[in-house]
Amino acid sequence: MRRSTLVLGSAALLFAGTAGTAHHSTAMFEWGKEVPMANATVERWEWTNPHTFLYVKVTNAKGQTEQWAFEGMSPNHLSRAGWNARTLKPGDKISLTYYKLKDDRKGGFNVSVTFPDGRKMRQLDFSSISPASPN
Repeated sequence: MRRSTLVLGSAALLFAGTAGTAHHSTAMFEWGKEVPMANATVERWEWTNPHTFLYVKVTNAKGQTEQWAFEGMSPNHLSRAGWNARTLKPGDKISLTYYKLKDDRKGGFNVSVTFPDGRKMRQLDFSSISPASPN
């Protein structure tokens, strides 16, 4: 009985540690290769922990509307950079840059947003963030 408890306890600790480190991985993104996207319309902006999410609609080259999803930094991080839960609203017209997903799904990691008046907001301060830990 003691041996099986020890084995199960060790396995639980091993898996708990793995899940914790995997959560903050940037391995799914082509980190550092900024891709521009123009003429996007905000569908929704989720100001949630541990990461924000931006959903936009864009018209592709065939004239079809596509939905894209972008992960972003935490609300805590973004609030220090001037963002808030009302920075982006449904219907807002924006351009953005992102690090695309390696599996080519329609989405990625949001790097910046540019508003029609030319104001640009960045999610990352590249002088202090390494690709291994975007938080």
